[in-house]
Amino acid sequence: MENKQKKDKEPIRKELNSFHECEKLRDEYLAGWQRAKADLINYKKEETSKVGQVAEFVKADLLLQILQVYDNLELAKEHLPKELENNDWVKGMMQVESQFKNILTGEGLKEIESLGQKFNPELHEVVEKENQDDREEGSIKKVIQKGYKLNGKVIRPAKVKIN
Repeated sequence: MENKQKKDKEPIRKELNSFHECEKLRDEYLAGWQRAKADLINYKKEETSKVGQVAEFVKADLLLQILQVYDNLELAKEHLPKELENNDWVKGMMQVESQFKNILTGEGLKEIESLGQKFNPELHEVVEKENQDDREEGSIKKVIQKGYKLNGKVIRPAKVKIN
């Protein structure tokens, strides 16, 4: 009788073992799927971040190119003869210069304040030095070329003349 009971329980044990193996496989597959899903989410975040960085880099490069044109317009404005100040064509060019400035500002570009400030190597590039006893050493005497920041990062340091 005992032998018969063992034989009767044997198929149940096999089924129970099979059931436990299935549970183990299910848990392994579920854990693997969850890891794969987390990896995909992280990958998407990284790619979105990379695309944003590339876009910022391209934007900064384009703005630097536009700044060259804007610098020339400002330089032309500084050297404008007095007799041409009321000329309609000159007024139109000054409007173009103003539009450039509005576009650059609208894109997040900010001019680095330099004149009269203390030299900061993170913001300024020295192109000329001059010794004057009446001025503080390291103070910026003249701005040769304006510097700019884009979203808080320096994209072009100011070129300056210091004491």
